[in-house]
Amino acid sequence: MGELNQLLVPFLTLVTNAELDRNPTVKEEIQASGHDRINAGMYTYPVHQAADILFCKGTVVPVGKDQLPHLELTRTIARRFNERFASGAPVFPEPQALLSKSPAILGLDGSQKMSKSRNNAIDLGASEDETAALVKKAKTDSDRSIRYDPANRPEVSNLLLLIALATNSDPRQVAEEIGDGGSGALKTRLTETLNEYLRPLRRRREELGKDPEHLRDVLRSGIEAARQEAQGTLNEVRHAMNMNL
Repeated sequence: MGELNQLLVPFLTLVTNAELDRNPTVKEEIQASGHDRINAGMYTYPVHQAADILFCKGTVVPVGKDQLPHLELTRTIARRFNERFASGAPVFPEPQALLSKSPAILGLDGSQKMSKSRNNAIDLGASEDETAALVKKAKTDSDRSIRYDPANRPEVSNLLLLIALATNSDPRQVAEEIGDGGSGALKTRLTETLNEYLRPLRRRREELGKDPEHLRDVLRSGIEAARQEAQGTLNEVRHAMNMNL
Protein backbone atom coordinates (compact mmCIF):
# COMPACT_ATOMS: atom_id res chain seq x y z
CA MET A 1 0.00 0.00 0.00
CA GLY A 2 1.30 3.42 -0.94
CA GLU A 3 -0.12 4.85 2.28
CA LEU A 4 2.22 2.68 4.35
CA ASN A 5 5.22 4.01 2.45
CA GLN A 6 4.06 7.55 3.12
CA LEU A 7 3.76 6.80 6.85
CA LEU A 8 7.25 5.34 6.80
CA VAL A 9 8.93 8.69 6.10
CA PRO A 10 7.75 10.56 9.22
CA PHE A 11 8.21 7.41 11.30
CA LEU A 12 11.87 7.17 10.26
CA THR A 13 12.45 10.64 11.69
CA LEU A 14 11.33 9.38 15.11
CA VAL A 15 13.98 6.67 15.58
CA THR A 16 17.75 6.75 15.75
CA ASN A 17 20.34 4.59 14.03
CA ALA A 18 21.43 3.38 17.45
CA GLU A 19 17.93 2.10 18.20
CA LEU A 20 17.82 0.21 14.92
CA ASP A 21 21.31 -1.17 15.59
CA ARG A 22 20.16 -2.58 18.93
CA ASN A 23 17.16 -4.46 17.57
CA PRO A 24 17.99 -8.13 18.30
CA THR A 25 15.49 -9.52 15.79
CA VAL A 26 17.13 -7.65 12.93
CA LYS A 27 20.54 -8.84 14.12
CA GLU A 28 19.31 -12.44 14.06
CA GLU A 29 17.85 -12.06 10.58
CA ILE A 30 21.11 -10.57 9.30
CA GLN A 31 23.08 -13.43 10.82
CA ALA A 32 20.67 -15.99 9.38
CA SER A 33 20.96 -14.46 5.91
CA GLY A 34 24.71 -15.09 5.92
CA HIS A 35 25.46 -11.58 4.64
CA ASP A 36 27.86 -9.06 6.16
CA ARG A 37 26.17 -6.16 4.40
CA ILE A 38 22.43 -5.61 4.18
CA ASN A 39 20.19 -3.19 2.34
CA ALA A 40 18.29 -0.39 4.04
CA GLY A 41 15.01 -2.23 3.60
CA MET A 42 16.04 -4.96 6.04
CA TYR A 43 17.66 -2.46 8.39
CA THR A 44 14.50 -0.36 8.63
CA TYR A 45 12.11 -3.33 8.61
CA PRO A 46 10.98 -2.67 12.22
CA VAL A 47 9.78 0.78 11.13
CA HIS A 48 7.87 -0.76 8.22
CA GLN A 49 6.27 -3.10 10.73
CA ALA A 50 5.34 -0.14 12.92
CA ALA A 51 3.51 1.36 9.94
CA ASP A 52 1.70 -1.96 9.42
CA ILE A 53 0.44 -1.83 13.00
CA LEU A 54 -0.26 1.87 13.40
CA PHE A 55 -1.99 2.59 10.09
CA CYS A 56 -5.08 0.86 11.54
CA LYS A 57 -4.33 2.07 15.08
CA GLY A 58 -3.88 -1.42 16.41
CA THR A 59 -4.12 -1.68 20.18
CA VAL A 60 -3.36 -5.37 20.70
CA VAL A 61 -0.94 -7.32 18.49
CA PRO A 62 -0.57 -11.13 18.57
CA VAL A 63 3.18 -11.72 18.45
CA GLY A 64 5.82 -14.28 19.23
CA LYS A 65 8.49 -13.59 21.82
CA ASP A 66 11.01 -12.74 19.10
CA GLN A 67 8.78 -9.91 17.85
CA LEU A 68 8.61 -8.06 21.18
CA PRO A 69 11.51 -5.71 20.27
CA HIS A 70 9.65 -4.74 17.07
CA LEU A 71 6.51 -4.00 19.04
CA GLU A 72 8.43 -1.96 21.60
CA LEU A 73 9.83 0.18 18.78
CA THR A 74 6.28 0.61 17.46
CA ARG A 75 5.19 1.83 20.89
CA THR A 76 8.14 4.23 20.93
CA ILE A 77 7.23 5.63 17.50
CA ALA A 78 3.58 6.10 18.51
CA ARG A 79 4.56 7.84 21.74
CA ARG A 80 7.11 10.14 20.09
CA PHE A 81 4.74 11.08 17.28
CA ASN A 82 2.04 12.01 19.77
CA GLU A 83 4.45 13.99 21.93
CA ARG A 84 6.04 15.84 19.01
CA PHE A 85 3.09 16.47 16.74
CA ALA A 86 -0.16 15.72 18.56
CA SER A 87 0.22 16.32 22.28
CA GLY A 88 -3.27 17.81 22.55
CA ALA A 89 -5.04 15.06 20.63
CA PRO A 90 -2.94 11.89 20.30
CA VAL A 91 -3.17 10.20 16.92
CA PHE A 92 -1.76 6.77 17.76
CA PRO A 93 -2.34 4.30 20.61
CA GLU A 94 0.60 2.45 22.13
CA PRO A 95 -0.21 -1.18 21.21
CA GLN A 96 0.18 -4.00 23.69
CA ALA A 97 1.56 -7.47 22.98
CA LEU A 98 -0.67 -10.52 23.06
CA LEU A 99 1.50 -13.55 23.75
CA SER A 100 0.24 -17.12 23.57
CA LYS A 101 1.02 -19.77 26.15
CA SER A 102 3.93 -20.75 23.89
CA PRO A 103 5.51 -17.49 22.70
CA ALA A 104 8.66 -19.17 21.34
CA ILE A 105 8.87 -22.33 19.22
CA LEU A 106 12.13 -23.80 17.95
CA GLY A 107 12.58 -24.81 14.35
CA LEU A 108 12.89 -28.46 13.41
CA ASP A 109 16.67 -28.00 13.39
CA GLY A 110 16.44 -27.20 17.11
CA SER A 111 18.86 -24.28 16.92
CA GLN A 112 16.69 -21.26 16.15
CA LYS A 113 13.11 -20.11 15.85
CA MET A 114 10.78 -21.88 13.46
CA SER A 115 10.71 -19.90 10.22
CA LYS A 116 9.78 -20.69 6.63
CA SER A 117 12.65 -18.50 5.41
CA ARG A 118 15.09 -20.58 7.45
CA ASN A 119 13.77 -23.83 6.01
CA ASN A 120 13.10 -25.32 9.44
CA ALA A 121 9.31 -25.15 9.54
CA ILE A 122 6.34 -27.35 8.63
CA ASP A 123 4.32 -25.80 5.83
CA LEU A 124 0.58 -25.79 6.50
CA GLY A 125 0.11 -26.70 2.86
CA ALA A 126 2.48 -29.68 2.99
CA SER A 127 1.08 -33.14 2.28
CA GLU A 128 0.89 -35.75 5.02
CA ASP A 129 3.88 -37.58 3.53
CA GLU A 130 5.87 -34.34 3.33
CA THR A 131 5.00 -33.62 6.95
CA ALA A 132 6.22 -37.06 7.96
CA ALA A 133 9.50 -36.51 6.12
CA LEU A 134 10.03 -33.13 7.77
CA VAL A 135 9.34 -34.46 11.26
CA LYS A 136 11.64 -37.42 10.65
CA LYS A 137 14.54 -34.99 10.13
CA ALA A 138 13.75 -33.01 13.30
CA LYS A 139 16.60 -32.80 15.78
CA THR A 140 16.26 -34.69 19.08
CA ASP A 141 18.84 -36.41 21.34
CA SER A 142 20.05 -39.91 22.17
CA ASP A 143 18.21 -40.36 25.48
CA ARG A 144 15.35 -42.87 24.98
CA SER A 145 13.50 -41.62 28.04
CA ILE A 146 11.24 -38.82 26.81
CA ARG A 147 10.91 -35.96 29.29
CA TYR A 148 9.71 -32.38 29.01
CA ASP A 149 12.77 -30.39 30.09
CA PRO A 150 13.14 -27.21 27.99
CA ALA A 151 16.31 -26.10 29.74
CA ASN A 152 18.28 -29.32 29.33
CA ARG A 153 16.51 -31.05 26.44
CA PRO A 154 15.22 -28.22 24.24
CA GLU A 155 14.81 -30.22 21.01
CA VAL A 156 12.78 -33.05 22.55
CA SER A 157 10.77 -30.58 24.61
CA ASN A 158 9.98 -28.55 21.50
CA LEU A 159 8.46 -31.58 19.74
CA LEU A 160 6.47 -32.40 22.86
CA LEU A 161 5.22 -28.82 22.92
CA LEU A 162 4.04 -29.07 19.30
CA ILE A 163 2.05 -32.19 20.16
CA ALA A 164 0.56 -30.48 23.21
CA LEU A 165 -0.44 -27.39 21.23
CA ALA A 166 -2.18 -29.49 18.58
CA THR A 167 -4.07 -31.56 21.16
CA ASN A 168 -4.67 -28.89 23.81
CA SER A 169 -2.82 -30.96 26.38
CA ASP A 170 0.15 -30.70 28.73
CA PRO A 171 3.58 -31.55 27.23
CA ARG A 172 4.57 -33.28 30.46
CA GLN A 173 1.62 -35.63 30.16
CA VAL A 174 2.53 -36.31 26.53
CA ALA A 175 6.07 -37.16 27.64
CA GLU A 176 4.76 -39.61 30.24
CA GLU A 177 2.61 -41.32 27.62
CA ILE A 178 5.57 -41.82 25.28
CA GLY A 179 7.84 -42.86 28.16
CA ASP A 180 10.90 -44.83 27.03
CA GLY A 181 9.82 -45.01 23.41
CA GLY A 182 12.66 -42.77 22.33
CA SER A 183 12.78 -40.22 19.53
CA GLY A 184 11.18 -42.66 17.07
CA ALA A 185 7.98 -42.91 19.09
CA LEU A 186 8.04 -39.17 19.72
CA LYS A 187 8.30 -38.36 16.02
CA THR A 188 5.63 -40.87 15.10
CA ARG A 189 3.29 -39.33 17.64
CA LEU A 190 4.04 -35.83 16.37
CA THR A 191 3.51 -36.81 12.74
CA GLU A 192 0.15 -38.43 13.47
CA THR A 193 -0.94 -35.52 15.65
CA LEU A 194 0.00 -32.81 13.17
CA ASN A 195 -1.58 -34.57 10.22
CA GLU A 196 -4.82 -35.10 12.13
CA TYR A 197 -4.84 -31.51 13.35
CA LEU A 198 -4.06 -30.01 9.94
CA ARG A 199 -6.24 -32.34 7.86
CA PRO A 200 -9.40 -30.14 7.89
CA LEU A 201 -7.35 -26.99 7.29
CA ARG A 202 -5.59 -28.59 4.34
CA ARG A 203 -8.90 -29.85 2.94
CA ARG A 204 -10.38 -26.37 3.14
CA ARG A 205 -7.23 -24.91 1.59
CA GLU A 206 -7.56 -27.29 -1.33
CA GLU A 207 -11.23 -26.36 -1.80
CA LEU A 208 -10.45 -22.64 -1.83
CA GLY A 209 -7.62 -23.18 -4.28
CA LYS A 210 -10.12 -24.44 -6.85
CA ASP A 211 -11.66 -20.96 -7.11
CA PRO A 212 -8.74 -18.52 -7.55
CA GLU A 213 -11.01 -15.71 -8.72
CA HIS A 214 -12.91 -15.83 -5.43
CA LEU A 215 -9.61 -15.61 -3.57
CA ARG A 216 -8.59 -12.60 -5.65
CA ASP A 217 -11.94 -10.93 -4.90
CA VAL A 218 -11.43 -11.48 -1.16
CA LEU A 219 -7.92 -10.05 -1.36
CA ARG A 220 -9.08 -7.02 -3.36
CA SER A 221 -11.86 -6.37 -0.85
CA GLY A 222 -9.43 -6.60 2.06
CA ILE A 223 -6.92 -4.31 0.35
CA GLU A 224 -9.61 -1.72 -0.34
CA ALA A 225 -10.83 -1.76 3.26
CA ALA A 226 -7.24 -1.45 4.53
CA ARG A 227 -6.51 1.41 2.13
CA GLN A 228 -9.54 3.36 3.32
CA GLU A 229 -8.37 2.94 6.91
CA ALA A 230 -4.82 3.92 6.00
CA GLN A 231 -5.93 7.00 4.08
CA GLY A 232 -7.86 8.23 7.10
CA THR A 233 -4.84 7.75 9.35
CA LEU A 234 -2.54 9.41 6.83
CA ASN A 235 -4.83 12.45 6.70
CA GLU A 236 -4.64 12.71 10.49
CA VAL A 237 -0.85 12.49 10.34
CA ARG A 238 -0.64 15.21 7.70
CA HIS A 239 -2.92 17.44 9.72
CA ALA A 240 -0.92 16.93 12.91
CA MET A 241 2.31 17.72 11.03
CA ASN A 242 0.80 20.75 9.22
CA MET A 243 1.37 19.04 5.89
CA ASN A 244 -2.10 19.45 4.39
CA LEU A 245 -2.06 21.12 0.99
